[in-house]
Amino acid sequence: MAIDRRAFVAAMGAAGAGMLVQGTALAQSKGQPIRIGGTLALTGPLAATGLVHKLTGEIYIEDLNKRGGLLGRPVEWDLKDDQSKPDIARTLYEQLITSDKVDLLIGPYATGNILSAMGVAQRHEKMLVHHTFGIPKLAKYERQFPAWSFGPTPETSTPNLLLDAMAATPHMPKTVAVVTSKFPSVHFVSIGARDVFKKRGIKEVLFLEWDFGNRDFGPIAGRIKEANPDLIWVGGLGLEGNQLLDAMKKIDYAPRNHFYLYPASGPMLKSPEANNAMSVTIFESHAPFTDNPIAAQFVKEYAARAKQANMPDTAVDTQAAASFSAWQIIEAAVTATKSLDDKVLSDWLKTHTVDTIQGQLRFDGPGNFGNDLSKIKQVQEGKWLTVWPANWAAPGAKLRTF
Repeated sequence: MAIDRRAFVAAMGAAGAGMLVQGTALAQSKGQPIRIGGTLALTGPLAATGLVHKLTGEIYIEDLNKRGGLLGRPVEWDLKDDQSKPDIARTLYEQLITSDKVDLLIGPYATGNILSAMGVAQRHEKMLVHHTFGIPKLAKYERQFPAWSFGPTPETSTPNLLLDAMAATPHMPKTVAVVTSKFPSVHFVSIGARDVFKKRGIKEVLFLEWDFGNRDFGPIAGRIKEANPDLIWVGGLGLEGNQLLDAMKKIDYAPRNHFYLYPASGPMLKSPEANNAMSVTIFESHAPFTDNPIAAQFVKEYAARAKQANMPDTAVDTQAAASFSAWQIIEAAVTATKSLDDKVLSDWLKTHTVDTIQGQLRFDGPGNFGNDLSKIKQVQEGKWLTVWPANWAAPGAKLRTF
């Protein structure tokens, strides 16, 4: 169920525009710090996105401590580098719990690493709030809570959302090429998309897979050109979408309609060949999302800090929004219960909703997932703009199809 934009803005305003405070010096919190432990992919193939989550967490904790911290105590983030490797993430979460004895946990980035952290949290009966877990059906632990609002069945809801958006234009596709990495989350959704396309009468003219870490997209581009589909579904992660675009350019092939599941938004935005590329999102740095004052201030602060850090993209989108929401979930549960007990916090989250910058999240569905709040965005004149549903579209923006 999609949340209404006016209801969202009103609810978030009522929740307190002071979540991010500017221009007011607040008393620093006192007492023994509350330590929140986690890992991120600060090195390795997932590092570019891991840095997005790192910056988001730093912004949130700095502001949280300006507002008094949690339970009147300052908050410290014990962050470790899992090097993009699930086995290292597993070891580090064991260390955070048993040796470092952190009070609370926050998840890493990427499905494999989150699943590793989830297993450790379950063994120690710790709550785990995480950002971007891509295969909801694997989320079996009762005390894990997802911050990414793409619902319990993204393998069907995401491709259906894309086709619903395209159906509202003059160019509904008749043929599709599905090409995907074997990276678990994108592969899972892409396999589901094949069934959706079939059920909706769209002929699959090509299906190809590649191993995560592949760098040679020439043969894949050649097969796509030969198939010449109305729509290309790219189950790519990070820079894989850019690499495929470059390979298609080298053989003088420009796709008519192309969708990228989880791209590196900043680098893709800078590619001329990416104009009119589509993707899925939960948040973009424009109205109506920024009508929410909490979101607007975060967008402003993130842009300034990302620019200072020479990051390739300074705009808030799905990754940063899900990361920010994870911290909001932790703060909401601790504040409401006045507790750091993992069971107390988990029980509260299962029976309450949390207002976040992407919308209101609930945790009483399958795998503790709630509503799918996803939208479709498109690159238009060098910007990612939300184009569907229409009531969440950027001012004046409409989906372009060919």
